[in-house]
Amino acid sequence: MNAVIQTVDTADGALTILADDEQRVLASGWSADHDAIIARVHPSLRPAAVRDGQTDAAAAALAYYSGDLAAIDRVTVHQRGTALMHAGWEALRRIEPGRPLTYTEFATALGSPQAVRAAASICARNAPALFVPCHRVLRSDGSLGGFAWGLDVKQSLLDREAAAR
Repeated sequence: MNAVIQTVDTADGALTILADDEQRVLASGWSADHDAIIARVHPSLRPAAVRDGQTDAAAAALAYYSGDLAAIDRVTVHQRGTALMHAGWEALRRIEPGRPLTYTEFATALGSPQAVRAAASICARNAPALFVPCHRVLRSDGSLGGFAWGLDVKQSLLDREAAAR
């Protein structure tokens, strides 16, 4: 499999998107470091070759930053993980912008209220950040918790979504 990588400027800095031959996002994040983005991809999905180019997802990301928060929902992603991880990634895509969940609420949405650590792990292993909005999950006390691309980016995304509601 080959892939294309593109970096776009956003209000939160450089957003790099890695997409496969079918334009499915394999990984994305707020970094211009291509190696850091590629490293987020499950080893079995890592492309044999990566070239600079245009991704369909870049337009959706820019539309999101222009106020069309639903634009990211139309982007196809491709990740490898367990059945629970896939269910979690799908559940993350159903969280409404501006209405974040706690890790406990996210675990409950997955049908396992006691599986808070598993819920956090699903977020941590999410490669296509923004398009699978793991930033919409918070600690039970409302604090940000972790985010691979920095808490400043997570807060900015949450603020943008809250303002648009």
